[in-house]
Amino acid sequence: MYTWLNLKTAACCTVVLFLIFGGKAFCQSDFERAIQQKTDSLLAPDKNEAWLDQLVPDDALQTITTPSGWGGYGTYLFGDVGGIYPQVYHTTADLIASGGVSVGNPFKAVNLAVSINMTDVHRFRDFSGNFMVSRVVAAGSSISAGGLQLFATKQLSDAPGQTFYFAFSHAVQSLPSLTPGCSRLTYTLGVGDGRFYLKSPDDVKAEKGKNGTGVFGSVSYEVLHHINLIAEWSGMNLGLSAGFRPFKQPLSFGVGAVDVTRYSGDKPGMIFSIGYPLSLNRVN
Repeated sequence: MYTWLNLKTAACCTVVLFLIFGGKAFCQSDFERAIQQKTDSLLAPDKNEAWLDQLVPDDALQTITTPSGWGGYGTYLFGDVGGIYPQVYHTTADLIASGGVSVGNPFKAVNLAVSINMTDVHRFRDFSGNFMVSRVVAAGSSISAGGLQLFATKQLSDAPGQTFYFAFSHAVQSLPSLTPGCSRLTYTLGVGDGRFYLKSPDDVKAEKGKNGTGVFGSVSYEVLHHINLIAEWSGMNLGLSAGFRPFKQPLSFGVGAVDVTRYSGDKPGMIFSIGYPLSLNRVN
């Protein structure tokens, strides 16, 4: 259980992040980034007996721009700040903040994570909701289903409406990580509508078509302890990035490039993500 001092420290860090990165935002939901950063069970699998007979994803980020089949474990608050520069079809930077709660044991039943996005941070508006239900289905394998950008304000949001998806992830059991109990190689395959299938009005105007593939996926490989290289297909474009956790605390970072191909967007952009989970209690 965290002390009151820990709670105040986490709150102060959140305020500092908002002050540093505050600005108008127009990007799509950052839920798929935040959802990866809310559980220290993935950061310390040796503390959970249910994980002793299998390898699980390592303690750095495995995805940044796409959902994962892995969810949380236990009861956690989590927060995330992410951004891109430049945003597609613009020359300015873009920012989003999100936060939520995770509850439940995906080994015995399911884990549920719900969160709220704020895509206009400077004006403290443009909110939307997300949810994710996950379940471990076999050794090193987990599935999830969820919704992104629910109840977004149409006059403010650039999202193509609500998005629903299904994802399967697997941590390869024959490639142990430098972190005990974890796998070095993790991959995800998923399908979805909304942001995974419908291109933006700017893409349509640029004659890049109306629809993406509706299929997304990612591959993450640990190159050094606590550092992963990540390749992702968002349903719209290719992203290349790195996820790392440089400290003992479960503070996660991600940085990379998105829109690498010409399938959507007008140019590549640089992205970043910072996230932190705050445990309320553990489940056995």
